[in-house]
Amino acid sequence: MESIVRLASLTISNIKNVRNGQIIMPNTYRKHLSYRNAEVLGVYGQNGSGKTAVIDALYYLHRIMIGHPLEDKIVDYIDTKSDCGEISANFNIFTEDVIYEISYTIVLQKSEKYAMIVRETLSCAINQGNSRSNKTVFMDYKRIDRADIFSPKKRLDEVIEAGRENRTDLIVAKKMAEKANCSYIFGESSREIFCRDYENNFKHYSEVIKALFKFALKDLFVIRNTHSGVISANFLLPMAFKIEQNEIGMKGDLAISLTEPVVLGKEEKELLDTIVDQVNMVLYTIIPGMKIAVHNYGMQLMDSGENGYRVELVSIRGDMPAIPIRMESEGIIKIISILNALIQAFGNPSICLAIDELDAGIFEYMLGELLDIFNQSAKGQLIFTSHNLRALEMLDKDSIMFSTANPDRRYIRMKNKKATNNLRNMYLRGILVGGQDEVIYEKTDSLRIARAFRKAGRAIQHD
Repeated sequence: MESIVRLASLTISNIKNVRNGQIIMPNTYRKHLSYRNAEVLGVYGQNGSGKTAVIDALYYLHRIMIGHPLEDKIVDYIDTKSDCGEISANFNIFTEDVIYEISYTIVLQKSEKYAMIVRETLSCAINQGNSRSNKTVFMDYKRIDRADIFSPKKRLDEVIEAGRENRTDLIVAKKMAEKANCSYIFGESSREIFCRDYENNFKHYSEVIKALFKFALKDLFVIRNTHSGVISANFLLPMAFKIEQNEIGMKGDLAISLTEPVVLGKEEKELLDTIVDQVNMVLYTIIPGMKIAVHNYGMQLMDSGENGYRVELVSIRGDMPAIPIRMESEGIIKIISILNALIQAFGNPSICLAIDELDAGIFEYMLGELLDIFNQSAKGQLIFTSHNLRALEMLDKDSIMFSTANPDRRYIRMKNKKATNNLRNMYLRGILVGGQDEVIYEKTDSLRIARAFRKAGRAIQHD
């Protein structure tokens, strides 16, 4: 069996306005070590209370785990009152005869106009047969530690034991990772060493690093609010996709212009055709009678001198003429942009799809139906933020976390849900009268708001 990786929890510290916060996936919350069911987790809360920080943390975790250099702008995500930020994720890796429980922690430190990775740790517990080992650190990299490549020494010795040249290669890889400002564990040079075939005890840890890298590369989707932003601006349609072609396949965003036809090369045109075919398998059931198509205006010379295809994405409803996709509503375009990723998460237990502001432009009844169907019938994981409370009527309390007014404990689950009350009513009552472990809404004063508007209106008139 091919390994299946599931996110168990995510902890963030000093990232944006979150001094400390943890989201816990439903199976982990229920202490259910399994991958055989869908997991849906919605994060709700008032504006500015740390919802988007979850998606941003997953985005940077994803980039670090595929070995990409840190973006300079990540420094702006570290709390202004702190020099360091931390992202820690727990994963469960399921193989044919072993289950690995993994913790991966990254410490980011500010340095003038950028941030750097100053520490990475990987910990592992091994479930095999009826026994479970204690969770212990098997790789601890510290940037400032010049004496040791990584600790513990026992694990380092296992890597070196497998090949005499490995020590030199690891030292070179460490310097290359620091120069590139990327992960040491998942950076290309060191990852190649860690993922070799080992006959000694390091083989377990080699499998863990392989599985986590593969998960980040092909199975972890993070769709941030910038994705919706270019749609709202009627500028681009970024189509999140995953295509199975070989062991890894292809995954990413294919951006299609909403302002005019675009010229694509042969491979991009074939990719767009494949995405459209997959989207159409489901789209007509969500938007009755609708499908999308690639309108080909013919061959056109590309800037490279090669022949390309001048194409435009169009929508078709029944017998009506095709119209450019930009003429459809923002909600329909949003659904089309994420539908391939949703299809992948629906059918693959190793897919983790995180979407910021899932409800943007989507009719609330349809939002509830999609979430209910996914929760009942899908195989993968879906994490989303939203302001629309429809999901609170469709999902149980294990599948919803709420952001709080306390930056030291940003995310909680609602307590004491009675069978006669739906979560929406409980949440609104918690806003009005409290009763939860943390304040879930910093109250606003409608009289003060109205007074401020009147004052501002008079000031504008006098100007």
